[in-house]
Amino acid sequence: MGSTDTIRWGIVGTGMMALEHVANIQLLGGGSITAIADPVPACLDRAEKAIGHAVARFPDAAALAASGLCDAVVVASPNFTHRAVLGPLMDAGLHILCEKPLATTLEDAKAVAASVAGYDKTFWTAMEYRFMPPVSEFVSHIHAGKVGTLQMLSIREHRFPFLVKVGDWNRFSVNSGGTMVEKCCHFFDLMRHIVQAEPVRVYCSGAMDVNHKDERYDGKTPDIIDNSYTVVDFANGVRAMLDLCMFADGAEQQEEILATGDKARLDVLIPAGDIIHSPRVGFMNPKQATRWHVETPPDALAAGQHHGSTFFQHRHFAAAVRGNGPVIVTADDGLRAVAIGLAAEISAKEHRAVTMAELGL
Repeated sequence: MGSTDTIRWGIVGTGMMALEHVANIQLLGGGSITAIADPVPACLDRAEKAIGHAVARFPDAAALAASGLCDAVVVASPNFTHRAVLGPLMDAGLHILCEKPLATTLEDAKAVAASVAGYDKTFWTAMEYRFMPPVSEFVSHIHAGKVGTLQMLSIREHRFPFLVKVGDWNRFSVNSGGTMVEKCCHFFDLMRHIVQAEPVRVYCSGAMDVNHKDERYDGKTPDIIDNSYTVVDFANGVRAMLDLCMFADGAEQQEEILATGDKARLDVLIPAGDIIHSPRVGFMNPKQATRWHVETPPDALAAGQHHGSTFFQHRHFAAAVRGNGPVIVTADDGLRAVAIGLAAEISAKEHRAVTMAELGL
């Protein structure tokens, strides 16, 4: 489609994340939401109210795809539905922004990535953390050599527990892929993006120690990790660590990312939006750290829970749809982030390091 064409948007899955996409599509402009699909009428009602005008409503993705009302679709349905949902959307030749994780199993993720390999429309895996303005600037400095040669990468997310979702699907690993897939694929994608190499080995120590222990759904207890440490060894010798805690909602910073090279360390803090550069100074010499703030537009901050990233992701995606920019996060990126998450889930359960070769990657 042309650079000035209005994009007709569809939304598949109209839960909480869909509403964030709605707000950012409207903030971006240059398009209109024409159709929504969800098997739950109450979710359709809520989404239509957020959209602010009448739209075509469908019970499933296949009906939306067959309607001919859309050019591009956001897939925000539960994780375990993605493979089935994507089929009819791709058959209809729609541009697709698929929420993370790409799928919940390695088989499904590989199947989706293989089908996308020959797809002639835009397919984008939603990885919002790449597009937070402070994180984007942080990564650009690392790639420009601000820390020298990168050796260590540390990501900490200390946050609130998983929110309640329709049908409580996110309380069980069989539906979500497990916490290390559902939540942490964001960070494993960020690791690959920053390190610019592929992982070879994953070790994760994690468990469900605090959250959801007194919850029961049809007599079943949730089985999702709520805290973990994960170490990932990369092929170029860089090692990365993820420190996750989902019962630390009182933490001042929700995300802290530290990159350390042979010349300096670089930190980024979210939601502060600050970056700190700390060059090596030698033993007992005065520190020479510098700190600066990266501004995120207030309207982008207000349009979601991901520090403005959803807006910037949509801007890049719309450019790709119009032929004015590349696909930045591919289906292969989505597959590889899922694979690292699954390796971490296996590692946590079996108390051992897991090689990516075991997963065929």
